[in-house]
Amino acid sequence: MSAQVGMSVTHRRYVPHSHAHYGGNLVDGAYGLGMFGDVATELCVRTDGDEGLFAGYSEVTFAAAVQAGDVIEATATLVRVGTRSREMEFEARVVCRAAPDRGPSAADVLDPPLVVTRARGTVVVPA
Repeated sequence: MSAQVGMSVTHRRYVPHSHAHYGGNLVDGAYGLGMFGDVATELCVRTDGDEGLFAGYSEVTFAAAVQAGDVIEATATLVRVGTRSREMEFEARVVCRAAPDRGPSAADVLDPPLVVTRARGTVVVPA
């Protein structure tokens, strides 16, 4: 195992309707941040053999809404390797979106995907 700048991990998941908190089936911004924690954890396991501990975000930007019925993917990319710290950039994208106007189970693939959240954060791993 070796932490190398440029390594990345991507997870993809369906956003269930039970996660909608607001009108219009909107999901709170924390949903993407939770996914960022998951991809950061896997990236640390792959680079350091340890889940690591999230120290904090230096930047978070919510660019668009996440909706129930979306398929969202989150990617963590390693951008800096310190002695014990790992700085990562994150991006969450909607790759599929429900299309209820066409029917209760209709959906579309978004090409290109819709970027909904970007962030930069630091994880600490054991020495």
